[in-house]
Amino acid sequence: MNPEIRGASPMHVRGRADIDSAKVTFHLNIKGHLILPCSRTLVDVNYPINVETTETFLLKGLDYETEEEVHQVKGDVIDLNPILHEILLLEVPMQVFCEDSSEEGAPQSGKDWEVIQEQDKQDKVDPRLAGLAQFFDQNDPSSDS
Repeated sequence: MNPEIRGASPMHVRGRADIDSAKVTFHLNIKGHLILPCSRTLVDVNYPINVETTETFLLKGLDYETEEEVHQVKGDVIDLNPILHEILLLEVPMQVFCEDSSEEGAPQSGKDWEVIQEQDKQDKVDPRLAGLAQFFDQNDPSSDS
């Protein structure tokens, strides 16, 4: 359904169903792994899935006002497979990065460059601009009044 998903582990679906005369509500937990391409190198990345969801199915097609999305039951059987596929598709992130520093993963450094995190960048001062910090510490002799 999504060309970005290269594979999936068997999904472990666990939950309970609350049944009354007008609706059936499923409280589900879905766990497993999707195999997605790394955004930098296209290497396969195991992306963990752990989703808690509540899905409601109306039995009689009644108008049921709620803030959650509801589904209509077609026939006598409730098929959760299309709903589970939709939930998994919504869990696919925009970008996935391979954290493995093996030779398959993206290189983390090279000649005169390295991959850094945002917090590391804020703490470092560019050595080419280090002299400017001393410039502002000096008093300007022409401004003595």
